[in-house]
Amino acid sequence: MGCATSVYDSVGKKKRIVQESVVFVLQLRVPVQSDLQRQLKGVAPRTTVERLACLRNQIQLVAEDTGGSAISELRTALEEYLSLLTGIVKKKNDGMEGCVEFKWKILGDGRRAELCFTNIWMEMLTVIHMMAALALTEANSLMTPKACSDSSNSVRVVSSDCRRDAVDLLLKASGYLEFCIREILTRFPPDIKSKLPDDMQESVLQTLSIQALGQGTEIQLGLAVDSQKATLSVKRRLACEQVIYFSQAYQCLSGCEVVSHGCAKKLLRFIYWKFLEAKAAAYYYHGLVTDKGNEPACHVSAVCCFLAAAELLAESKKACFSFCLAPPVTRAPPMWGVMKHLSQKIPEVAFRKSQTYGYLLEEEEKAMQCLPELPDFQLSLRPEEFELPEIEAGSSEGNQTHLLSEHLEDYSDNHDDDEDNDELDH
Repeated sequence: MGCATSVYDSVGKKKRIVQESVVFVLQLRVPVQSDLQRQLKGVAPRTTVERLACLRNQIQLVAEDTGGSAISELRTALEEYLSLLTGIVKKKNDGMEGCVEFKWKILGDGRRAELCFTNIWMEMLTVIHMMAALALTEANSLMTPKACSDSSNSVRVVSSDCRRDAVDLLLKASGYLEFCIREILTRFPPDIKSKLPDDMQESVLQTLSIQALGQGTEIQLGLAVDSQKATLSVKRRLACEQVIYFSQAYQCLSGCEVVSHGCAKKLLRFIYWKFLEAKAAAYYYHGLVTDKGNEPACHVSAVCCFLAAAELLAESKKACFSFCLAPPVTRAPPMWGVMKHLSQKIPEVAFRKSQTYGYLLEEEEKAMQCLPELPDFQLSLRPEEFELPEIEAGSSEGNQTHLLSEHLEDYSDNHDDDEDNDELDH
């Protein structure tokens, strides 16, 4: 994906792609083929069953053939499948609950199936979760242009349009996840919730939703840095909002049991890395605003902010390394956006201002021991509202008489085939 580089696990083995992460990307799950026609015979209309099987197979084949890169085609198939499922769950007497096994597995995983369940709402959760994963994947792809060099010194250039599209996708992903929490997880009893995979646990979904908003704000700050019209106050506000988002996301996940391994562990490290970067940016811009004051105390406070930003920036690089090493191993992107700008400006400004106001720092030693508080702002970004699609035509058609008629037709066809075979044998 993007600028991901290829590495070898060992001599003679197939090369493995180490993904580059600008946006935190979830692992994709794909359907595993099930004999829906046999399981649902006489339970659901034949057209509904055939459509279910067709769409599940289409999603699986497209995802496996393309490695999940055919995002537009996958999204269309998922939306059609979700529309069909919506019609089923809204029909009170469909009789399908518990009659069919829905199976899913991690894309690229050799195991036959990771998830197996008979709950239709669980199937809807898995579908919408995949839609969120695709939105995050596409946002990451937009932020990792394919033409970039493998050199760590390369200059990353991402167009403003791509960055705005990435923000829209992050808001969309956040909306999908919020819907899962609000409308689907609330339908499950505790025993089902406890058996959900790590990345479908409520705390993880909530964290993913919040951090997607934080990353959207990070991209907006990068756009503001590139804009001559954006004031220091606007940049400070965006940086401070970023801190709040990532702080909320970290608090949401840090106390949960699932963080000891897997997706949740890597997600927590990602959030901590982004939190440190955001706080470094916030203190830098707060320092610039404060330094405009005329009082000596303003300059001392500004220097405190710049020095704190420099320390946080150094810590964020260590946190990035820790995130990349957490399995599955990922590759940090070259410096881009606001952090590329600040990685040069923060050390430079911190050194220059501490030299300029050195005499004040000696006089205000107590002030140096107290770091100024960052201003609090109301958060701007919200998840994009998501609702279930319109019911697909024909998805809820069929009564018991119609189903019995279809069942008898199937029986008659099979019986005739058996008689024909007997005649041929004689």
